[in-house]
Amino acid sequence: MPPGRKYFLAVLLLLFSFCLFAQGPLIVGTITVKGNKKTKTYIVLRELSFHPGDTITLAGLVNGFRTAHDRLVNTHLFNDVVIYLKGFRGYVADVEIEVKERWYIFPLPYFKPVDRNFTAWAQKNYSLSRVNYGGKFTHYNFTGRNDQLTAWLITGYTRQFELYYNQPYADNALKHGFGFGFNFAQQREVNAFTVNNSQGFINSDTISYAGKYLSRLLSFSVRYFYRPGLKVRHTVNLNVVSTSVDSAVTVWNPHYFNENRRSVVYPELIYNFNYTDVDYVSYPLNGIVFETSLTRRGINPDMNLWQLSTRLIRSWPLARKWWFGIQNINVLKLPLSQPFYNQGLIGYGDLYLRGLDRYVIDGTATSVLKNTLYRQLVNFDIPLVRGSAHDHIPFRIYATAFSDCGYAYNRDFKGNSLVNRMLYTAGFGIDIVTFYDLSFKFDYSFNQLGQNGLFLHIRNDF
Repeated sequence: MPPGRKYFLAVLLLLFSFCLFAQGPLIVGTITVKGNKKTKTYIVLRELSFHPGDTITLAGLVNGFRTAHDRLVNTHLFNDVVIYLKGFRGYVADVEIEVKERWYIFPLPYFKPVDRNFTAWAQKNYSLSRVNYGGKFTHYNFTGRNDQLTAWLITGYTRQFELYYNQPYADNALKHGFGFGFNFAQQREVNAFTVNNSQGFINSDTISYAGKYLSRLLSFSVRYFYRPGLKVRHTVNLNVVSTSVDSAVTVWNPHYFNENRRSVVYPELIYNFNYTDVDYVSYPLNGIVFETSLTRRGINPDMNLWQLSTRLIRSWPLARKWWFGIQNINVLKLPLSQPFYNQGLIGYGDLYLRGLDRYVIDGTATSVLKNTLYRQLVNFDIPLVRGSAHDHIPFRIYATAFSDCGYAYNRDFKGNSLVNRMLYTAGFGIDIVTFYDLSFKFDYSFNQLGQNGLFLHIRNDF
């Protein structure tokens, strides 16, 4: 969560004193970084739009401080960032950056329902038998270069072993990076079909074989990262996937894979372009995020998918403590006839309509538009550990009003009432945003089916 803009006070005081005698542009002098015990200094300096020796106006320097603050917060490396003018040597301005690093190592116990959200878990009476548990180790700054190492060992309702490493800044120019990983998973339950706009599951009890795993997935991946500047990122991801399901799945849904197959092995190539220029990427109130991706999954009739996706987030300040934001997501899958395995659209992950949280909508093309009005209610800190990087826990609480609309096209599986029709929802809520990019969204929403209810969404990008 971004801290208060207290660095502006230092900036304004020094600029005021400087303006009393200086009329010309400034030259950026030394840039000192303090507080980075783990993070390499050049990783901090990489997020700056100004560098030693640059000639810059006062207004340009103040704007550079603001954008540098936001970019450093959006690295997810720091709890607090303060940038200020340390002093003047004639027309040379020295800059100092103070950061408070986060905890980067999280060896944590893992406990999570297998259902797609809390609403879906509630429909199963919060059954503890539908929970995964185990251990998760993540180091979010493994060598101090904002590189991430993740190792999961999960058991319970499903079984999963996962190991990933991402190094986004592997070269001296800090523009190129790489990543690799593998994932092995087995599940006792498979979402084999959709009925009445809800997921239809087959589990080991359904086939009278308690404890049997009904699906298996093994994947290997390599990644390439390219970030030529400050706002743009390119990612290329190559996966090799082997997945299979029990014969009971294809009995219930012969179209789960193509041609009634029970297993498939396929390569997957994904290109992603991301443009980010926002104040706080985990809860943007001012700025723009644009992302597009092109996916090629498979190379033969066993698996044949081209997918184009776009996502646009745009937010504006309206008045003091008021903001308005839109989010538009579009997905197109070709050919338009796809097996059920490739059909998931609305209701999965971040692609949902508020007010239709209970439902999933399958298809091969969709467009969703979400509109939100924000009003900040309170902004406060709770003291924690004095003299540390975690000396306070920040809280921002917003009231929201929203309206969503969307459409999902399904050429083959038309038996659900929410496909191939316009969808509308609206409502209001309370958002709580706190440290480590954690947000709680309590929404009371209405939909065109005449239904209403209170829904909870929890998000943590870290």
